[in-house]
Amino acid sequence: MNDLFSEIQKIIADIMDTEDNIDISPDTYLVRDLGAESIDLLEMSVALNNLLNLEIIDEDIFLRRLRDYIIEAEQQHILPENYLLQKFPFLSRERVTEILWDLSSGPVLKIKDVTAYVKWQQHH
Repeated sequence: MNDLFSEIQKIIADIMDTEDNIDISPDTYLVRDLGAESIDLLEMSVALNNLLNLEIIDEDIFLRRLRDYIIEAEQQHILPENYLLQKFPFLSRERVTEILWDLSSGPVLKIKDVTAYVKWQQHH
């Protein structure tokens, strides 16, 4: 996973044109910390697809429907945590719990989520 993270880290650093002194770790938020916008995420998706020859589903890798899924879970009287685990099978229960706790602070997507998605796609 370290090699995979390094590759993803390089792609993100290149697309976001980060300074050398900015530390990009698995816990770095793509939007909150790096200021990623929709076009940046699209570029990341294309770069990951080209590098790894995987089908990248933007809606999933970037957790785009996260809030919609939480609303759906509540409407269906399902625990949001369990529903999100079904919708995002590449995330651990611990990460989903962290996301739900952190949701009110802003966009929750971290580099470790992108890495987990790619790793999951490589094995499916």
